[in-house]
Amino acid sequence: MAQFKTLDDLDLSGKRVLVRADLNVPVADGRVTDATRIERLLPTLSDIITQGGTPIILSHFGRPKGEVVADMSLEVAVPELERLTNQQVTFIDTDWTDTDVAWGLVLKAPPKSIILMQNTRFHPGEEKNDAALAARMAKLGDNYVNDAFSAAHRAHASTEALAHLLPAAAGRAMQAELEALQKGLGEPKRPVIALVGGAKVSSKIDVLEHLLGRVDALVIGGGMANTFLHASGVDVGKSLCEKDLADTARRIMDRAGEEQCAIILPVDATVAWHFEANAPSRQYGLDAMDKDGMILDVGPASIERIKGALDDAHTLVWNGPLGAFELPPFDTGTVTIAQYAAERTKAGKLVSIAGGGDTVAALAHAGVKNQFTYVSTAGGAFLEWMEGKTLPGVAALSA
Repeated sequence: MAQFKTLDDLDLSGKRVLVRADLNVPVADGRVTDATRIERLLPTLSDIITQGGTPIILSHFGRPKGEVVADMSLEVAVPELERLTNQQVTFIDTDWTDTDVAWGLVLKAPPKSIILMQNTRFHPGEEKNDAALAARMAKLGDNYVNDAFSAAHRAHASTEALAHLLPAAAGRAMQAELEALQKGLGEPKRPVIALVGGAKVSSKIDVLEHLLGRVDALVIGGGMANTFLHASGVDVGKSLCEKDLADTARRIMDRAGEEQCAIILPVDATVAWHFEANAPSRQYGLDAMDKDGMILDVGPASIERIKGALDDAHTLVWNGPLGAFELPPFDTGTVTIAQYAAERTKAGKLVSIAGGGDTVAALAHAGVKNQFTYVSTAGGAFLEWMEGKTLPGVAALSA
């Protein structure tokens, strides 16, 4: 991963600092229902203000597709911003095309105050990475700070083009994310184990291909594992399975052998006949599967096998659950392994990096979301990082 500048590399005293945040927060009845993304922005805002700068927050909210949509106004975030920062927030509800008006409002804001600009996606040039729009944004600030890793995989005007027009750096949340990812695959402590789960192989082929030459062991779980088991000649009954990807699965397993990467698949399973919570279930060895059953979780022998692999590892990268964790008792595998990884992390024996929407939800369900070394809430950006893709918003910050 290329080197990048941080807030420590910028002179912020008396400067207006354009801060690209991700305030795409969940809202119900006109109120923010989960302020996690705002909370992660607080260290950056605090540092800028402490150093004498004025943060001007830029963010998208929803998918207005270049039009002004009242229900997607970022004004909804103002109360939570004020509550969490304990200071007044100036909201500027104006079109980016009218820089003079925006500039006048920015000048009226008190020094060291917090300014929040209207939804960047209200302008069609945002998602087109329009250079002219970025130039108008740049006129409002002296420095640019990107603190939105979750939007870093998008080459938009406020995430990519703008970074080239002003002295640019990563905010504290972005910095923490990039440093954690470097520990995960960039320069990890070996052996490295990756746990990749979820429903379909088709959505994570690029992830699996990228990991093969970078990790020492690859645990495949969830519905994805069924496709690999089918490709290995196992009858998976009525389980979710992409049988048309059997050749792809075999190719991945063959390449894993060439890369000396151990593929760890389930050796037993928890099987049910209805996809619902608390459905009657049994545990089967894979050589005795009920042809009318569905694999909804790994079995106890598989759990012990994964624990053994974690005992041998110094670094874990995790994306995707091992089973249908939303439905008890089919959350057992995911919860048990999550708690075991958290224990080894707490003991200083494991660096644990996890990310992706389902993964974050699964770790929260297991009660260990805050016990991993780092948990990324950036779904798409985290997945593209696992695929080895260049993230435009990160590349633009390279020193």
